[in-house]
Amino acid sequence: TLEVEVYTESGAFGRGMVPSGASTGEHEAVELRDGDKSRYGGLGTQKAVDNVNNIIAEAVIGYDVRDQQAIDRAMIALDGTPNKGKLGANAILGVSIAVARAAADYLEIPLYSYLGGFNTKVLPTPMMNIINGGSHSDAPIAFQEFMIVPAGAPTFKEALRWGAEIFHALKKILKSRGLETAVGDEGGFAPRFDGTEDGVETILAAIEAAGYVPGKDVFLGFDCASSEFYDKERKVYDYTKFEGEGAAVRTADEQIDYLEELVNKYPIITIEDGMDENDWDGWKKLTER
Repeated sequence: TLEVEVYTESGAFGRGMVPSGASTGEHEAVELRDGDKSRYGGLGTQKAVDNVNNIIAEAVIGYDVRDQQAIDRAMIALDGTPNKGKLGANAILGVSIAVARAAADYLEIPLYSYLGGFNTKVLPTPMMNIINGGSHSDAPIAFQEFMIVPAGAPTFKEALRWGAEIFHALKKILKSRGLETAVGDEGGFAPRFDGTEDGVETILAAIEAAGYVPGKDVFLGFDCASSEFYDKERKVYDYTKFEGEGAAVRTADEQIDYLEELVNKYPIITIEDGMDENDWDGWKKLTER
């Protein structure tokens, strides 16, 4: 995680933190790492820190923190690459977030009001990752994130409470089945389920145990992170990479059919990265479904 702090002459302050990701696509903005194997196994971020302190700071000091667009454009121009590979997206984003928070602090308003406007009254519905698979855990499940979406909650506060209650209900169910309750990279459980549908059914049971109705109060979402188990040479989605021998190996059409089957069977309202990032034909077909 890279942390940036911004101070203004008036005394306003903002802090931005940019975490790392376990799975990143080849088309994503570059998270700059040091590559020095003798320090943090090559995953240090000193280069990005130096870019913030010595290059970006020199370019943006003097700007009005309320001019977010001008500051962001200045950093993008300074980087000069299509994927922010020179300065690092972690450096640029860290500064951008810190600037926005400093501006909100200067105006003495919440960050959400600064970004959304003074009439902003509604926060987004949180999507809570309660089961981790794929590259985010050691659990034998190919899909990376199983999320609950408490879209039926009247407020963000209530949605958060519902999520917490479901999380603890899920923990009790896992314990009763003798499954692990250790958590993965993003805080969700990482048990040894008997495949994807076992995980989904267990989440639905937890929703009901917490007193809510699946498909009415709480919905489901997946981040499949399909690029993590896509075999480019064979052009198949190889679930055996995470689920072991005997797991499915699906063509693009079979992957789409499988996702459609899940959507028809369960209250799923969002699927992220259902196909490989370069499987353009697959994405077209999936979208048409």
